Amino acid sequence: MSDVISENKKNFKFTCTHQDPNCAARAGEIETPHGKIPTPIFMPVGTHGAIKALPPSELVDMDAKIILSNTYHLHLTPGSDLIKKAGGLHKFMNWNGPILTDSGGFQVFSLQQKSIKEEGATFKGPKGKDVLLSPETSIEIQQNLGSDIMMAFDECIPYPATREYTKKSMDRTHRWLDRCVKSWTNPKQSLFGIIQGSTFDDLRKECAEQVIERDLPGIAIGGVSVGEGPELMEKAVSYTAPLLPKDKPRYVMGVGNPEDLLMIWENGIDMSDCIIPTKFARGGTLFTNRGKIRIRHKNYRRDFYPIDPNCSCYTCKNFTRSYVKHLFDSNEILGQILATIHNIQFYLDLSKRAREAIIAGKFLQFKKSFLDGYQNN
Repeated sequence: MSDVISENKKNFKFTCTHQDPNCAARAGEIETPHGKIPTPIFMPVGTHGAIKALPPSELVDMDAKIILSNTYHLHLTPGSDLIKKAGGLHKFMNWNGPILTDSGGFQVFSLQQKSIKEEGATFKGPKGKDVLLSPETSIEIQQNLGSDIMMAFDECIPYPATREYTKKSMDRTHRWLDRCVKSWTNPKQSLFGIIQGSTFDDLRKECAEQVIERDLPGIAIGGVSVGEGPELMEKAVSYTAPLLPKDKPRYVMGVGNPEDLLMIWENGIDMSDCIIPTKFARGGTLFTNRGKIRIRHKNYRRDFYPIDPNCSCYTCKNFTRSYVKHLFDSNEILGQILATIHNIQFYLDLSKRAREAIIAGKFLQFKKSFLDGYQNN
């Protein structure tokens, strides 16, 4: 075990406090230098160091425990060196809670897949200048940002992928992981490894074994929600999750539909993130316990009920569907702000309710009750 991994154990701790007796769902707590995180937890995404249309004070009022920011985008602007000089990302964006930074690996998948080499991946940066993102630079950037949880640099494998390509890419991801570990020098920051393997069970198992062998603080399941559909996503998660250590947090990356969150939590996953609640909010799609509503629809012009009568967010306590529709129709930015507040609160509340159900040993009942109301309307 490396010195930084050993020293990190003093700064990062995960405890599983409750196990549902009827399924793999579990509740626990993650301790970080910037606070404790009850699990299961949903992490709002602040790509550029900000949750779009939402000031940090609102996140505090909603009792958000952790947010996610993006290594690649913050490296391009304003630059991780500048953020380091500002005192790190926490101080730069005035957020005192835990922060997780992704590695930039997803941007390799979504933007520059053809540029992947053993050294890393090359992107076109500002003014057309080539920018190399490698395991070493990814960790350097994340350490400049000062996030509580850093993600290892990996290749997010697209779907569909051949077995030959998946194996080749996975082996390279393992080599990249070792380079990430070697570059990790700050024990106050934790490094999570990522499991790939596409839809191939034996490759998922091999990758899990390789990541577990490194004894990192946490482990993520990657390469899901990349076009494979809900059935194959559930297959990958339900197969991989039981292979993971029980004493480390488990994170499924980029999953964000409510029904998918319930699926991963049932399989013992502790952490998740997605842009869905914020992106949908800015487009006028709002989540409720009775399903999604599209606030621009003419039916809401004279609807003087809250977005969700069972929601206690600032939007639902103070405004009607009619007013929020008016804001969107008038292209008022307040509409996007109020919609984002509601959607983030809905997701945070869903994770809290799931946690309470797990503690009570009734997660499956909670899941069924929620889906009965959510999907039948």
